[in-house]
Amino acid sequence: MHGEPSPTPSPPPAGPALFTWEFATDPYPAYAWLRGHDPVHRTRLPSGVEAWLVTRYADARRALADPRLSKNPAHHDEPAHARGRTGIPGERKAELMTHLLNIDPPDHTRLRRLVSTAFTPRRVAEFAPRVQELTDHLIDGFAARGEADLIHEFAFPLPIYAICDLLGVPREDQDDFRDWAGMMIRHQGGPRGGVARSVKKMRGYLADLIHRKREALPAEAAPGEDLVSGLIRASDEGEHLTENEVAAMAFILLFAGFETTVNLIGNGIHALLAHPGQRTRLQDSLAAGETGLLESGVEELLRFDGPVELATWRFATRPLTLGGQDIAPGDPVLVVLAAADRDPERFTDPDVLDLTRRDNQHLGYGHGIHYCLGAPLARLEGRTALAALLTRLPDLRLAVDSTELRWRGGLIMRGLRTLPVEFAPVPK
Repeated sequence: MHGEPSPTPSPPPAGPALFTWEFATDPYPAYAWLRGHDPVHRTRLPSGVEAWLVTRYADARRALADPRLSKNPAHHDEPAHARGRTGIPGERKAELMTHLLNIDPPDHTRLRRLVSTAFTPRRVAEFAPRVQELTDHLIDGFAARGEADLIHEFAFPLPIYAICDLLGVPREDQDDFRDWAGMMIRHQGGPRGGVARSVKKMRGYLADLIHRKREALPAEAAPGEDLVSGLIRASDEGEHLTENEVAAMAFILLFAGFETTVNLIGNGIHALLAHPGQRTRLQDSLAAGETGLLESGVEELLRFDGPVELATWRFATRPLTLGGQDIAPGDPVLVVLAAADRDPERFTDPDVLDLTRRDNQHLGYGHGIHYCLGAPLARLEGRTALAALLTRLPDLRLAVDSTELRWRGGLIMRGLRTLPVEFAPVPK
């Protein structure tokens, strides 16, 4: 006598659709599903490259510091269709690959040490008046109109001009940088090949700038010497920096240093407008001359809807197991910072915006030896920008329904295309 037939095992639940426009608008439900069902998830990216997505906080923190995960694209076991589809568009052809996001120790240690002097707390504090001046100047440009696009008129130009000043790009050339950076930040929204052309133009400019600065370099460094001059001086004094390394360093500081801050300001204002109670608390705190809530608030905005959705590319150099998944040498691994920073195993009520949150070791600027070098400057710019907007334009509000806002396509960064706002005009 035959027994009852064995039940057919039910198929695993279908995962959420990734990398759609709906996903770009609000990826957090999909990331919650992955954390719960498939925390180290193999997927095919829109570029055709297959990669692992790491979504839980504990796994993410471990992966960010794991020396078996290299930043060097040479370790990518890439099939022909994927060649050149990792990293920043155009950087290979422009010979700008030897920068901090693409190298490992000991070269990473050497180059990071050379640049780190520009981002010490003291140097960033000295830069604060210039950031305040830029912030006020940009707000002056639209305050009397009663309306603005806070991305294109404020969040975008502020870090561009700040990083240009830090690098030593002359003021008369900074609008060119603004144009090239604008093409890079548009990604899919610009003409085909536009990013690579902008990178090439920037590379040509940086080569010329390095040559001009080397010709005019004084014998002794002046206080507050610009970063490109400092790199040239280090190279000439025995550090053996190649021109490509100097140019690549300037390029990545601009590329990584401006878009993250654009998104910090844009995403931060968007989150505050969507949470009026939190925004009012911050405005009241600023009106009382306090800074504590502003500082903890910027950290919470970095956690809640941070500027970097996925950490930049890593490639396994040896077999490893992460979150129960076996990862083979050559496999790309992408740590999803946005998912890790909403992990309920690490953060209480992670989907709630709480500017007073104290236990907030978010991964918004990474972790380990590749922790974002420019984080102190980005934090300064974020605090200055938010405080000035909320103080000078106290009735700031969205000029469109929030459903009309569009997020930029792209894999690594998370940011709005535009942020149209209205406010009571401020007479000049």
